[in-house]
Amino acid sequence: MGGGTGLSVMLRGLKEKPLDITAIVTVADDGGSSGILRSELQMPPPGDIRNVLTALADVEPLLYDMLNYRFTTGSGLAGHSLGNLILAAMTDISGDFVTAVRELSRVFAVRGRVLPAAQHAVILHAEMEDGTIITGESKIPEAGGKIKRIFLEPEEVEPLPEAVEAILEADAILIGPGSLYTSIIPNLLVPKLAEAILANNEAIKIFVCNVMTQPGETDGYAVSDHLEAVYEHVGHHLFDYVIVNDGEIPEQVQDFYAEKGAKPVKVDWDVVTGRGYKMIADTLVLFRRYLRHDADKLSHHIYQLVQNWSIRKR
Repeated sequence: MGGGTGLSVMLRGLKEKPLDITAIVTVADDGGSSGILRSELQMPPPGDIRNVLTALADVEPLLYDMLNYRFTTGSGLAGHSLGNLILAAMTDISGDFVTAVRELSRVFAVRGRVLPAAQHAVILHAEMEDGTIITGESKIPEAGGKIKRIFLEPEEVEPLPEAVEAILEADAILIGPGSLYTSIIPNLLVPKLAEAILANNEAIKIFVCNVMTQPGETDGYAVSDHLEAVYEHVGHHLFDYVIVNDGEIPEQVQDFYAEKGAKPVKVDWDVVTGRGYKMIADTLVLFRRYLRHDADKLSHHIYQLVQNWSIRKR
């Protein structure tokens, strides 16, 4: 469960494992191409869904590049990705967004299922520490203050029934990595999704923590702060295991991110384990243009946890 780039990076590694994957993706995005299509066509935002579809798709590299191609010129086209436009077209053709995602999954030979968290887009609000209310997923990180809580409009949004069913039947429930307040927690605020996670007592529940803090969302956060934010919004300890990066990040890379206001997430081992979570730590980062999780290493740890958990349950 999640959204944004982090979820799609992780899924690229997991799809190579013998797993039956269901990805449940947030529908709170309102920025960029997704925001425009959401506003003008009255459809859920397609961007995060597109990222996950392409991550799980079994297609030629050229088609992958085409789906992620973003137009840079053209009146009305600039800023849109081709994959977003295809999802918008398929939504119009099929009559609803969920069917569009299902049909494109078939066309792109997606390994697993991709489900929006809800049938309709939701509006994300943040209450800041000073009492200010910020409306809109894309505007929350720009507000510059400390987030006290986030909430959805409508608050009692109905989840996709298939998403609830997938959670209840899962052997493993995996949340993160991604923007804590704008990609991860919004899924958990859909009431029946959080209830389904709590109701599934058989599944192993894993949280993959971000490598870097996110300006405007998690400034100064340690691993325990991420977990505390989830607890404060859901009211329960959801996770059995937490996967974190404890590898060194080169100084020049840290300097690059520091210019943007981001720092490595502090691994406060004693605090996290003291709250009852088990931790898996490894060097889990790759740096190309940006820091990303090492999909192969991350998927290895996840697969080992799921396998071992299944053995213990027998």
